[in-house]
Amino acid sequence: MTDLYKQAGVNIEAGNEVVKRIKEDVMSTHTKAVLTNIGHFGGLYDLGEIIKNYKHPILVQSIDGVGTKLLVAKMVNKYDSVGEDMVGHSCGDILAMGARPIIFLDYVANETLVPEEMEQIVSGMVRSCKKAGVAIIGGETAEMPGVYMKGEHDIAGCITGIVEKDKIITGEKIKEGDIILGLASSGLHTNGFSLARKLIFETAKLSIRDKIPELNTTIGQALLQIHLNYTEPILAILDSGIEIKGIAHITGGGFIENIPRVLPKNLNAEIKKDSWPVLPIFSFLQKIGQVNEEEMYTAFNMGIGMVLIASSAEKEKIKIILEKYSDYHLYEIGQIIKGEGKVKLV
Repeated sequence: MTDLYKQAGVNIEAGNEVVKRIKEDVMSTHTKAVLTNIGHFGGLYDLGEIIKNYKHPILVQSIDGVGTKLLVAKMVNKYDSVGEDMVGHSCGDILAMGARPIIFLDYVANETLVPEEMEQIVSGMVRSCKKAGVAIIGGETAEMPGVYMKGEHDIAGCITGIVEKDKIITGEKIKEGDIILGLASSGLHTNGFSLARKLIFETAKLSIRDKIPELNTTIGQALLQIHLNYTEPILAILDSGIEIKGIAHITGGGFIENIPRVLPKNLNAEIKKDSWPVLPIFSFLQKIGQVNEEEMYTAFNMGIGMVLIASSAEKEKIKIILEKYSDYHLYEIGQIIKGEGKVKLV
């Protein structure tokens, strides 16, 4: 039966090999709260201890993938970065609501399961999970010939976090005069890759191996810069008691689409474009594609991965906390003004 299944395109032995390769790595993210190891039908996580710190705990969940950045990983034949990206992206989404990420589950599907590639993907997830204090409690690998073309992959991750009900960040407390702070990104993160690939590989006719002077690296390396995981600095700010009124994760849709998700309908976010260093990759993409400014700020993060909105009285306190995290750079990038729930670039 196993041989027939293998002939049909599904290799059970490869799946077993994957488990052997990743089991120890995944278990390194576990705490006492994780009650199951790899191989069970579901992941068990004991909330008993953590909820003692909350009066009214609310679970926050999000699920996402890395989009067409996965195609770049395939071109470079390097998959650990997209595993790390998926966790960083997922954490950012629930941090935007004030939640502390606690558990993560992954899903990896492909036409043919290659244990070495799966090991790379999981190693990246483990790195980011450890950095954020998140436990990987389960996952799934699916070999689906016929659904995916030869060599194709898809990955997704589901993150769960916890937040005190009266500390959920919704943006409803944002007022005119509040400041907008930005935490720098490391590159494209996981957004805008459909446009980036079109500009680089179709418009400019470049390859992943081409080295671009203004980038000081190859196209492949520039595109696979890791999506930063902002869990440590943002939780440090929130745990200090500083009131953050709004957080926007700058993902697909860039500034133009993501910041309005936390704005009251009678206010605008005025963003000062020269208030932070736009990363060279974005200037390069704009130049080779002659992309207009609004589309750049809609497709890409332009060098800012997370946006925090707070009263001006909190600015210095936030800066002091961020000084302890040398890998993260903070900029004051704008202010809240009267408007209609939109972003205004100045």
